[in-house]
Amino acid sequence: MANIKTIPSVLKNSFSTLKKAGFTPFVLIVFLLLSNLKTWSQTTYLPHYTSKNGLASNNCYYILQDDKGFIWIATDNGLSRFDGTNFQNFTIEDGLPDTQILQMTEDKQGRIWFFALNGQLSYLKEGKFYNQDNDILLKKLNSNTVIVSFLQDKQGRIWLGTNSNLIVCWDGKNIKKYVSPHENDKFINAFIHEDEEGNIYAYSDLSVQQFNGKTFVLSQSKVQPLSYMTADNTVQKSMLYLDQSGLKEFKNGAINTLIPIPQNLIKNMSGYFYYDQSAKEVWLANANGAFALNKSGKTVQYLQDISVNQAIKDKNQNIWFATNQGIYMLPNVNNRLSIIDAESGLSSNVIKSITKDAKNRLWLGTDDAVIDILNIQNYQVEEVGLDDFKKYKTIKQINYDPKNQSIYFASDYGMGVFKNIYKTTNEVNYLKETNNSMFVIKHFSLSDNNNHLALALSSGVVFLSDRLNKFEFNSLKYREKEDFFKDRSYHVFYDQTGNLWFSNINGLSQFSNSRLIKHFENSPLLTKRINDIQQLPDGTLILATDGYGLIFYKDNKIARQITQADGLTNNICTKIFIKNNEIWVLTNKGVNKIVNYPKKPSVANFDYGKDLLSDDINNLFIDDSTAYFTTNKGLILFKYNNQNISKNLPKVYVTSIIRDNERLPIDQNNFVFETGNNTILFTFSAVDFTTSDITYRYRLNENSAWVETRTRRLDFSSLQSGDYVFEVSAKSQNGNWGPPAKISFTIKKHFWQSLWFLSILILLVAYIFYKVAVYITRKQKDKEQQQLLLKNKVLMLEQQALQAMMNPHFVFNVMNSIQHYINTQNTASANKVLTGFARLIRKNLEICTKSYISLQEELEYLNLYLKLEKNRFGDKLKYVFHIDEEIDEEEIFIPSMLLQPYVENAIWHGIMPKETGGEIQININLQDEFYLNIEIIDDGIGIDNSLRNKKESHISKGMQLTKERLNLLGQIGAKPIHLSVKQNSVNGTTVSISIPLK
Repeated sequence: MANIKTIPSVLKNSFSTLKKAGFTPFVLIVFLLLSNLKTWSQTTYLPHYTSKNGLASNNCYYILQDDKGFIWIATDNGLSRFDGTNFQNFTIEDGLPDTQILQMTEDKQGRIWFFALNGQLSYLKEGKFYNQDNDILLKKLNSNTVIVSFLQDKQGRIWLGTNSNLIVCWDGKNIKKYVSPHENDKFINAFIHEDEEGNIYAYSDLSVQQFNGKTFVLSQSKVQPLSYMTADNTVQKSMLYLDQSGLKEFKNGAINTLIPIPQNLIKNMSGYFYYDQSAKEVWLANANGAFALNKSGKTVQYLQDISVNQAIKDKNQNIWFATNQGIYMLPNVNNRLSIIDAESGLSSNVIKSITKDAKNRLWLGTDDAVIDILNIQNYQVEEVGLDDFKKYKTIKQINYDPKNQSIYFASDYGMGVFKNIYKTTNEVNYLKETNNSMFVIKHFSLSDNNNHLALALSSGVVFLSDRLNKFEFNSLKYREKEDFFKDRSYHVFYDQTGNLWFSNINGLSQFSNSRLIKHFENSPLLTKRINDIQQLPDGTLILATDGYGLIFYKDNKIARQITQADGLTNNICTKIFIKNNEIWVLTNKGVNKIVNYPKKPSVANFDYGKDLLSDDINNLFIDDSTAYFTTNKGLILFKYNNQNISKNLPKVYVTSIIRDNERLPIDQNNFVFETGNNTILFTFSAVDFTTSDITYRYRLNENSAWVETRTRRLDFSSLQSGDYVFEVSAKSQNGNWGPPAKISFTIKKHFWQSLWFLSILILLVAYIFYKVAVYITRKQKDKEQQQLLLKNKVLMLEQQALQAMMNPHFVFNVMNSIQHYINTQNTASANKVLTGFARLIRKNLEICTKSYISLQEELEYLNLYLKLEKNRFGDKLKYVFHIDEEIDEEEIFIPSMLLQPYVENAIWHGIMPKETGGEIQININLQDEFYLNIEIIDDGIGIDNSLRNKKESHISKGMQLTKERLNLLGQIGAKPIHLSVKQNSVNGTTVSISIPLK
């Protein structure tokens, strides 16, 4: 039995207790209503940026989004500029007058003004900071007072309100300072406002005064903002402000109440306010957090117990908060992540597994021997405690069986099932092993076609044939390769047709129709560890591997592999979920989604809340509109199917141009540089608060290929003279390239690029070319001379080879044979031998003067020689020729008298020492159209054995001369002649000659 802990059951027990105590039904009803006041809900996730992420300081006073979209943060340690990925910090060394910047604003000319704690004024223009040290007018504007408000009126004049009795006006040339003469009506913390008619007002802590063209005079205006922080000028020249009763608007001389605000929020105001015109709600920076209020009185609080200094909305509808703990961002409603954790009612923050039943209830496996049942309609949580805490502490897998209305779950050491879940969650059956043997579950799978249940165990893969009626197994009765497959396994999966797939230490296998198919033998990729298996509607299996990305397997072939190179955050994939032909993948570095498979698959990853959706995601479930991720920090929800999500092309900006340590204006798009080293540094950035996965590309010429990079800084050194157009554009993950930023510049030519210098250079080059040509010609003649010498040496060696081939022993033996036939009066045989010998001598004389002869002539010569040897040795010597039919013997030429020395050596030193005689094979074939291969193979005693049996080393003179001759011919020719002589395995010798064809 399970231990059920639900809110309704607690109330029911309390109700019974109070009833026994004698309380009336009315009191009981009141008690139940009060008990239900605590409702569970989701918490919106706010990305948080601190000094660890690159922020200048965690103590942030003010946030501004400039016209380009960059977020500027004023801190007590300088300025930070944020593009969604990186912070760029600015300090006194960059031109700020002080490290503590309290406020900032952007005027109509694009200058960003900074108001420092020390009262000094500065601004940023064209990438350069201007202060009292490099701007005379700014030096005059400084008055040793803190500037609290800034206004640029329709005449272009700049008005500055300060924290003392002083208002400053600057028309761009002259500076005027105004001091209130009234002791009780000073300009303390004055907020400057211009109305629709051009009237200038100063709202201070002590008075309201109006400018009459010459000086300020007291006004009877009823507009009374709480402070300069609670007043704001609009584009329409109206004024928004907070007073004791709420948010009001001063427009066309009338005061309109927009949103009433409770006094407790007014009193705890700790910073600036922001009015969202489109949403008709006001954001309050409060000492206890940020509050959003609308006219109907609905109030939403964020950042509870955190002191907030300011809240603003950017151009992409994200809300930013400046706090003393860094900055926070509330993503727009289309991109928000929500968290449900222990504080929201779950039994634990660590959620290991998830599934969903047909009644919109999420079943969540925790690390606390509890399964939480979350109703996503009202966020009511039912806790089901499992009996054996140690055995079922971590529920790592949970699956829904819609056919039987059951929920199956598993830990490392056990498995259970909830039956009839729509009637009760109190009935739990646990999987038993008949012999009470311990088993370790890695994974399980339910078959939709029948009642089979497969288990991946540490000892192998087993399956139950009837999980409904017999939820047990006997490990001793399993039959290997029938219902048990040994070896440590990782994952099991029943496909659409009921076939069982599983992965173990060997790789991927399939059990179908009582037959085991070892797919891992088809490809090395299928031998890798597989963490998850899912199937697409077309039957394609998707394999999540441990280090090799995703493998798509169909029709027993790998159809595709998607890896980090294709956009995955990592190649270690842990979980897969398929919804509407979209493939969701968990890696150990985040979440990916693959769409348009197999036509044109693209990979998207989710950067929102990447510190949540990173390496601690345990599982996922995707329904029609929401993605659920189970993590060690709770359950994460993401509305992924919102059609209002906009995908803007990121626009890139050049943020600085530095040439030879000189900073150049960034608003100028055309430069002319003198010759020199010309080291030019470009820094650039694209603003995108939806992702940090930004890729840049650049080029220096419109006809050049784009070069992709991840860096935001490019340094070009020693550029040559000419015209350049530096272009850089950006794209976010799986998006298109945004419009490029362009900077044109020209580098003037050097003096040596003039016409007279080029003329001298041409003459010099011509002279050098002449000298080089003479040198090469001389070297060529020397080489030809050397080749002639080599040819002469070859001819000499040919003559020596001719003499060596006519072996004296051979001649002597032939003469003895002739004498033997004469003495025995065998005149016919003597004449036959003598005729053959004469023909051999004549053939030898014909070819001795030729370096190359046709293959036909060489074979005729070799035939004459072998016939004489055959006549002497009879059946003890056999020989055979194998010649490729495609060979044209008359057209192919080879070095003369090439084969006879090797044939003679095979007869005398290979075959003759054998008592039984032997055979010689001469194989001639074409290797390809470039080489002729000749093999002389004998079955004699072998060259190595022959040399080993001889007391004195003997090397055939004919073979030695032939080898040297082939080496020389190789030096003369374009391609070498290859020769190898080796003994066969036990006996016999093979001579291989590879001759290039001319």
